[in-house]
Amino acid sequence: MSVFIIAEAGVNHNGSLELAKKLVDAACYAGADCIKFQTFIAKNTVAKEAKKASYQEQSDNLDESQLEMLQKLELSFDEFKNLKLYCDKKNITFLSTGFDIESLHFLNDLEMPLWKIPSGEITNYPYLVQIANFNKPIILSTGMATQKEVEDAVNVLKENKVNKLTILHCTTEYPTPMNEVNLLAMRDLKNNFNLEVGYSDHTMGIEVPTAAVALGASVIEKHFTLDRLMEGPDHKASLEPKELRKMVQNIRNIEKALGTGVKEPTLSELSNKEVARKSIVAKTEILEGELFTEDNITVKRPGYGISPMKWKEVIGKVSKKNFKEDELIEI
Repeated sequence: MSVFIIAEAGVNHNGSLELAKKLVDAACYAGADCIKFQTFIAKNTVAKEAKKASYQEQSDNLDESQLEMLQKLELSFDEFKNLKLYCDKKNITFLSTGFDIESLHFLNDLEMPLWKIPSGEITNYPYLVQIANFNKPIILSTGMATQKEVEDAVNVLKENKVNKLTILHCTTEYPTPMNEVNLLAMRDLKNNFNLEVGYSDHTMGIEVPTAAVALGASVIEKHFTLDRLMEGPDHKASLEPKELRKMVQNIRNIEKALGTGVKEPTLSELSNKEVARKSIVAKTEILEGELFTEDNITVKRPGYGISPMKWKEVIGKVSKKNFKEDELIEI
């Protein structure tokens, strides 16, 4: 099964349906399986006095609250309906992460094929129960979480009859420093929970998500934007369309390169076998009736004669014919 690649548009539409559709076009151009947005009613999601994250404070209006920032980034439910239809038309899976219960019910009405729980909601019990009750496959991000918090969230989802769950390793910092990626934690999640695992990436560049695929990620999520220089909280740590396309291509190549996991010669290798390997040949002229010894036989290419692995079987045998120098030995 192919790696499921989520192009995370998030709020990089800056509150514009037109820009959101352009992001859909860019995700299609890149070859992503899915484009994901964020659906919220800002006043139902954050309190008036909630501060912005440090990475959000580094961009744009320093004096505004998190609520004021998110209000500018809202799309209406009607706009999301329009966006879902546009994704259907472009043949790309539409997803959106809901951040409040009203938004979750709205998104459920859009009949999304699965749900993505963001890292910030992993300790939100009513939220987890509500999404579980929609009875769809779930992808759970685990940024900022301890093993115990992941375990608690997984237990809540399983207690509420979730049958298909994938856990994403994630570091919630934008951009994530390389020394805080801890990509091997993905294996830890796999071993501890015996579930499919993936990776939600916030690093700059594309090498880390590509490496995650080599380590067994079944889902990759990556933020992207039309232009990193645009105003808004997430643009600076996002890929641009050509970079996203390159990431998708790299992942598809890694998928092919992983192969079956069984060590055996490939079809292309078989044609090289006789050229690259060696056989037992006459080191000097050998006359019929002579014994084969280490003085008159040696090992050279090509490899379609007697294998050198049978060296002990050949030594001491009587030559049944005359051999010229370099001629393949027969016994």
